[in-house]
Amino acid sequence: MNRVIIDTDIGSDIDDAMAIALALRSPELKLEGITTVYGDTHLRARMVSKMLKLANRTDIPVFAGLNDPLLRNRPIWMAGHEGVGLIEPAEELTYDSRHAIDFIIDTVMNNPGEITLIPIGPLTNIAASLIREPRIAQHVKEIVLMGGVTRLGDNGTDMRIAEHNIVCDPEAASVVFNSGAPIVMVGLDVTLKVQITEQERRQLLQSNDPLNLKLADMMKHWFDFVQEQHTFMHDPLTVSLLLDRSLVTTKNMHVQIEYDHRPKTGQTLATLAEPTNVAVCLDVDADRMVSMLMSRLLKGS
Repeated sequence: MNRVIIDTDIGSDIDDAMAIALALRSPELKLEGITTVYGDTHLRARMVSKMLKLANRTDIPVFAGLNDPLLRNRPIWMAGHEGVGLIEPAEELTYDSRHAIDFIIDTVMNNPGEITLIPIGPLTNIAASLIREPRIAQHVKEIVLMGGVTRLGDNGTDMRIAEHNIVCDPEAASVVFNSGAPIVMVGLDVTLKVQITEQERRQLLQSNDPLNLKLADMMKHWFDFVQEQHTFMHDPLTVSLLLDRSLVTTKNMHVQIEYDHRPKTGQTLATLAEPTNVAVCLDVDADRMVSMLMSRLLKGS
């Protein structure tokens, strides 16, 4: 069984919530805790607590982390609909009072080689943990993160050159990528191939499962926000690698973060230079991944 901590910026795109739901419906994973990062982390912690309540998994602790980027030098982006479709404004939802960074450090250091970190938001909490306790890099089992883009897969140069989670805090990303920890990078090269549509949303509705119904509501708000009837499963794909690593093809590469102090900079440059520091995902069996995601969510209903 894989012991994991998910670090999430749940609330804007639907993919964080879908990733957490996938983890909750996967008996191969032991969720040691869920931490929140970036923006209003207390609102995000309340959202996670509501998901756990709907899934009857209130045994899993939730911790709020850092609101601001590491250097507090970049604006926070939030869509404005965080929590809509999931929680009521005055709904009483509690979570652990300890700080996310304390929890991450204590859990990894007390369980050497046992804990996998799954950051699916900006890397601020993970970087701050590594700064406070650099030995995390040697004690963590691995870091499987959603972030970055190399433009080296067959999506090629049609994709953007920088990715949201890295752009939000490139200084934190630089700390993590240079830490020496074993890292798997699940970037846009593969995540943009994994889509769900209104068809999957209707399947969630038809299940009548309380958690799935809320996921469907949140998906509707996101579809309206982006004015599309499909969305990408960036974060569920990241979680899925703890269930079936054969879903992706990886290549060991050297990744560094290129940025300056202007907003919207933070490129993940991947080369074959030695030493390699990241297993970079370059291809994915998208159909098999979506099938696994939906079967887990619907089977659990």
